[in-house]
This record gives sequence, structure tokens and C-alpha cells, in this order.
Amino acid sequence: MFDTILPAPPDSILGLTDSWKSDPNPLKVNLGVGVYKDASGNTPILAAVKAAEAAILQAATTKSYMPISGAPEYARCVQEMLFGATHEILSSGRARSAHTPGGTAALRAGADFLKQVAPKATVWVSSPTWANHKGVFGAAGLPTADYPYYDATSRGLDFASMQEKLEQIPAGDIVLLHACCHNPSGVDLTAAQWQTVAAIAARRGWLPFLDFAYQGYGDGLEEDRAGILALIAACPELLVASSFSKNFGLYQDRVGALTLVAGSAAAANSAFSNVEIVIRVNYSNPPAHGGLIVTRILTDSVLRDQWLGELTAMREHIAATRVRFVAGLAGHGVEGDFSFIARQKGMFSFSGLSDVQVKFLREAKSIYIVGGGRINVAGITEGNLQYLCTSIREALEVR
Repeated sequence: MFDTILPAPPDSILGLTDSWKSDPNPLKVNLGVGVYKDASGNTPILAAVKAAEAAILQAATTKSYMPISGAPEYARCVQEMLFGATHEILSSGRARSAHTPGGTAALRAGADFLKQVAPKATVWVSSPTWANHKGVFGAAGLPTADYPYYDATSRGLDFASMQEKLEQIPAGDIVLLHACCHNPSGVDLTAAQWQTVAAIAARRGWLPFLDFAYQGYGDGLEEDRAGILALIAACPELLVASSFSKNFGLYQDRVGALTLVAGSAAAANSAFSNVEIVIRVNYSNPPAHGGLIVTRILTDSVLRDQWLGELTAMREHIAATRVRFVAGLAGHGVEGDFSFIARQKGMFSFSGLSDVQVKFLREAKSIYIVGGGRINVAGITEGNLQYLCTSIREALEVR
């Protein structure tokens, strides 16, 4: 059976890291995979995480299985992060959260659940969107379609076209929205635009499904939840796939959550029981370690303050890197206005580089960028900035 199977193509993002690792060029630069890097180009373990892990190891008494949806304490922490500790949704019981192995598993569990309860629904995703979104929903058997989002001419949001399409999406379909730090464009909705989207969702009757992978990387923990709060106020139901990979630096620990919000506690419990069924036949129950770290930090005032300081430092480092990148491009004679890069949020920037230019950078300069021109700004350091800028200047001459 296996002898006749053709090899699958490498993953469009993770496959870049494999190529980068095997590249012998000492100047090679990896701007593909979305991980935070400090000024030295390292992806550090946060000090708050190390302290939490030490406490967890000291107090550990068992390695028994977790419940299907994870620990209730973790679910509480997730909801306080998403909605705020004093939001009525926490006391009303209208939200239920499942601990998932990362944000991708949260998306897949949500997709499997939606395939059961809305088998004929279409999932609408932004154009562009994260490369894995269509694959995840397609694997669950749900078709996808695009709504307009990024305007390549203005390097900003095409909100008029987005709004027009959202008004046309039928009731019962699902609209996937990036809660903040849009991947790959780095272009986010304003608070007023979120209010407009929420009003459309309520009026048209489609289901919002938020991908919230970067809370705290845009403008701050509270500021970045503006979209969710607008939708919660207008819509009785929604789903949220969230991740602690970026804001806690827990990439390899795979820590995420799927949160379901319904119109009542009874409806939430009934629907969530079906979420637990799709989890049971997938990964059965979540790994404990990452969830224990997050819970320990968020329930310990000293560790929480330490973590908030580290998160702020990461956000500010990326913002400063954006400014240095724009200045570096100008300083190295790269023609064009790249000021849009400094205005974007989160790890990523849509550089405007063509696929031909991306290929040139990869093959001639050993600079690894995702097809379509998405750059992980967090991967730019003082050590590679000059080489990157001069290489981009050469790439822009390639047609």
C-alpha cells in the first residue's frame, strides 16, 4: 500500500525552517516561522515561565490524565484573558473553554464541531489569511471562501469591500476573524470598525469565529480584546481559538483553548458536550504541562506582573524593530515608501515583495520569507538588518 504513495509537498511555512537549517550560507536569515526572537536572534524562555515550571516540578504529585476539556482553573484563566476578569460572561456561565494542544488544535476542534452542527456551512476567511486556515477547515470537511481584507495598493485595510461582503454572507455561515495582529498582513481593524462588524454579524446571523493567537502583541492585553468584546456585546454566540504560544513563549508546549459562547448557560453546556465528543475522538485530552504553567503565572500576582513586563518588552521590541527596518531600507537606498511596516501590528508584515523576488532572496541570498512576501519582523536583528536591507534592494530590481 505505502509503496504507491507519492511524497507530499513540504509545509509552506514550517518547511522553510528545514531549508534554512540545511543552508550552509553563514549569512542566512529565517523570516518565515512566527516565533519571537530577541536582539540576539534567540527565542528565550521567559523568566516567569522558568519560575512557574520550577514551582510546578516541586509541587507535582501525579502524571494522571487530564479531563477531556482540561482543568477548570485553566479554563477560568483563559476566559479572564479573553474577556476580562469582571466581564459578566464569566459569572453567567455562557462561556465554556477547552484546553487544546495549541491554537491550531483549537481551530480544528472548532471546525469538527461546526461540521457536526452546521454541515452545509461555508467558512469565510480573510484574503489573505494564515496559510493553514483553509487546510484546517478543509480537513474537517468544511468549504472555505474569501472576503476582502488587505488592499495591496494602500498597504492597508480595504474595509469598504470587507463590509460589503460581510453584508452578503448568509445566516448560518461562519466568518473567521483575526482578533488582532492579522496574519500575514499586520493590518488590524479599529475599535469603530469592530463595532461595525459586530453589528453586521448580529443583523445577518452568521457565526463569528475568532482566531486570537497574538493577544498582547498588538497594543496590549486589554486593547487587543476590543474585537471580542464588541462581538460579545452584539452576538449571542461565537467561537474563539486562542493560543499562549506567542504571549507566553510556549511554542513547543502547545497550549491553546477553544472557547464557546452561547446565549445561555444551558445552551453553552449542551453545545460544549458536543465539543468534548470531537476532542475525545481526536487527541482525547490535553497535555498538562503548558496549561499548568499558564495557570500558575496568571494566578500568582508576582509571576503575573513579571510576565506582563516581559510581554510588554517583547511587544515594544517588535515595534522598535519595525521602525529600524523602515529606517534601514531608506538608509540603504531602497526605493519606495515602506512606512506602512511601522504602522502594522504584531510579528508579521506584508512586505509587498513578489513571489519572484521572494524566490530570489531565498535562492541567491539565503533569506527565507514565506511565499506572498510575509516577513516575520521579530526575526530581524541588528546583526542581519544591513544584509537584509541590501538584499531587498537587489530583489526589487528582479522582475
